[in-house]
Amino acid sequence: MSKVALITGASRGIGRAIALEFAKQGAQVVINYAGHLEKAEETAHLVQAAGGESYLVQADVSRPEECTKLVQTAIEKFGKLDIFVHNAGITRDNLLLRMKDKDWQEVLDTNLSSAFYLAKEVARPMMKARSGRIISIVSVAGISGNAGQINYAASKAGLIGFTKSLARELAPRNITVNAVAPGLIETDMTHVLGQATLEKLSASIPLGRAGKPEDVAGVVAFLASEAAAYMTGQVLHVDGGMVM
Repeated sequence: MSKVALITGASRGIGRAIALEFAKQGAQVVINYAGHLEKAEETAHLVQAAGGESYLVQADVSRPEECTKLVQTAIEKFGKLDIFVHNAGITRDNLLLRMKDKDWQEVLDTNLSSAFYLAKEVARPMMKARSGRIISIVSVAGISGNAGQINYAASKAGLIGFTKSLARELAPRNITVNAVAPGLIETDMTHVLGQATLEKLSASIPLGRAGKPEDVAGVVAFLASEAAAYMTGQVLHVDGGMVM
């Protein structure tokens, strides 16, 4: 029987790459998106072309009631949930004294509070099945910090602590909880920096280049596999050595 994976923020970038990686393994993939329907439909077509089955569910994960709807819809569609990847995230960058309260709160709600809402929903069926994989996409910013991103860094650092604590809670039910911390990855989010800035940042990375979404997806797929069955509470860096 194929695995069922729910991926938040899967319409593009890292989320799309993760969806495609699971599809190559024959998974049934629930693609969550917030507002980019056209991009989500593109991901769905790519998943199907790669050999997987896809299902689109629109939900704003910063809202607890929509998180409940998202998970319930996924289970109603496929009957179970084996893998949950918390990938949804936003940025609202600014320096501390210029950052608006709204920008702080929106980032914390979308990046961190959503993990709490969703984990409560996905844990129940996984505990009943006594099996499951929960994987969060964090960031090197949550480890080393980053000027102009106190909201984003705080949300990702919080998600690391959340991951380790939840791993301890769910281990007795054979559910592993891990995180992947990407560094500079080529996505729509990083393209806004401009080519000159990207080249400068890439030059500071030991491997000499920015990563690709597929670099992250491969590690997520590993954590979801039986090869990683004895790993929990871990944060794996996919950053080319950036914070080494």
